[in-house]
Amino acid sequence: MDEGAILAAGLDIRELRLEVRFLQRAPRLVKEVSTAQALFDALPGGSARLVVLGSTLPDLPLPETIERIREDPALARVSILAVISASEASDAEGLVLRAGANAALRRPLDRFVLESWLAKLVAVPQRVQTRVPVHVQVVGTPHRSSNGHFYGLTRNLSVHGMLLASPVRIDSDDVDLEIDLPEPEGRVRVLGRVTRRAPDVGWPYIGYGIEFLFLPEAGQRAIERMVERERPMEAPRPQWAPGAIHSTVRREEWIYELTEPLRFEGGFLVEIRRAAREDWRAGSSSPFYVVQGQSATAALETARGFVREHG
Repeated sequence: MDEGAILAAGLDIRELRLEVRFLQRAPRLVKEVSTAQALFDALPGGSARLVVLGSTLPDLPLPETIERIREDPALARVSILAVISASEASDAEGLVLRAGANAALRRPLDRFVLESWLAKLVAVPQRVQTRVPVHVQVVGTPHRSSNGHFYGLTRNLSVHGMLLASPVRIDSDDVDLEIDLPEPEGRVRVLGRVTRRAPDVGWPYIGYGIEFLFLPEAGQRAIERMVERERPMEAPRPQWAPGAIHSTVRREEWIYELTEPLRFEGGFLVEIRRAAREDWRAGSSSPFYVVQGQSATAALETARGFVREHG
């Protein structure tokens, strides 16, 4: 992940570095600016994938700051996370979401919720990446667990996560992992989070879907090279065709498009796209979020629920 991939304004980034483990390991991933205008100046041509906004911007209210970002077509793929103070009105989350934020969190912040949202939003809309079947050894160390190290195997791998076959039950949400990639790549260290049990991994192993919370840039490049070598030689195709829209949902001044469910190794994915009602053209909306479900129906219902809650 590039230096400055997260740009923060209106809050103290020392809080983010204290609460979010992958930022403790790579503090340069997040940069801070002091005003909304400084934010507008830094975004064009920069490396930011995610903007984290607090409510203490001195020169512009939070909803207007978000609207200004969303007005720039060149920044359509930048994700926005708004942090709302506990004292603000009960409709504050709705105001910033309608302005164009991907998500809004109210203080006091839950560390695990904050970390999960940061990890997800910094990668939108590149959440779906090629995974290749690869069986290599993994050494894992669970956080906050009485168990020590364990030795497992990967079943598939991408720059965003892997399917892990573990000989022991993992009782912790987060695990430190060392992955022994085939030569010439060598060992990669990563912080991962258990997102699901994977029943498709058979005895004597227990299967887990692992999402990478922090992968150093050198490790990311190593996995990308391995994926490029190992994946089948076939013509590339987009995950979702431009017209692959299952349904649309209108929420006040926004139109949300839900794509046709896409099968992957853990179930089905649905991409949520969004555009202002006055500018909406079918199939031309910007990526907003990606949800998953065990079935196509479940994934679509999760997408509708996300829009109801955050739209």
